[in-house]
Amino acid sequence: MKIAVLVKQVPDTETKANLGPAGLETQGVKFILNPYDEFAVEEAIKLRDKFKGEVCVVALGPDRVVEAMRTALAMGADTAIHVQTTEDDYKKLDSFVVAKGLAEAIKQKGPFDLVLGGKQAIDDDAWAVPQMTAEFLGWPHASVVTKMEVAADGKSAKGNRSVEGGAEEIFEIPFPAVIGAQKGLNNPRYASLPGIMKAKQKKVDVVPLASLGLGAANAKVEYVGFELPPERKAGKKFTGSPEEIAQQIVQALRNEAKVI
Repeated sequence: MKIAVLVKQVPDTETKANLGPAGLETQGVKFILNPYDEFAVEEAIKLRDKFKGEVCVVALGPDRVVEAMRTALAMGADTAIHVQTTEDDYKKLDSFVVAKGLAEAIKQKGPFDLVLGGKQAIDDDAWAVPQMTAEFLGWPHASVVTKMEVAADGKSAKGNRSVEGGAEEIFEIPFPAVIGAQKGLNNPRYASLPGIMKAKQKKVDVVPLASLGLGAANAKVEYVGFELPPERKAGKKFTGSPEEIAQQIVQALRNEAKVI
């Protein structure tokens, strides 16, 4: 079974965001492998070990994304495909171009039996790339998947996916397919020291995005400006007896917040 895993390099959630005219300033930013993609990598490795085959990590972005790909390789992935673009152009790409670029690379380097990816990236929260990639491949897809059991012949899968209201939907899907992993699908392994050392020697194929006939000009969304949300005002602490606190809260709601 040959499995492709879509991964993205994202800023660490503890990184302080600094915005410039073109968006997030990358200097001094710590980047990591998108956490939801870790579930996809883990599931791919488990399936590879069960059915035999290969796990190939696929990422689109500037040269720095190779670091995130090496993390996936250190976890146990076998090879990688880097759909390469420049830092400046990358900031202009939208989910449409990213998904089409990933799909074209998968077609070029395939055939693959299955594509896995995180249900979303924690930076833009678009929730769009796995679904769009499936559309460009012409494959069925399921996202927000919390459980998946592949058939003994490796040609289909049954599983559960989260839906609104806290319920779960049971699905059955034929392969090839695209699956968007949700937290709870598995417990991603930590990269071992031997795995980290081996990852440095694993092959990363480079496919320039331009060679696929794609670039910033193909984006459907134009980014015209970026700004941080306004800083929150400092909170107010009320002290005293319960009756006094209640009175202070009512006065604050009436005189300051003016909601009563």
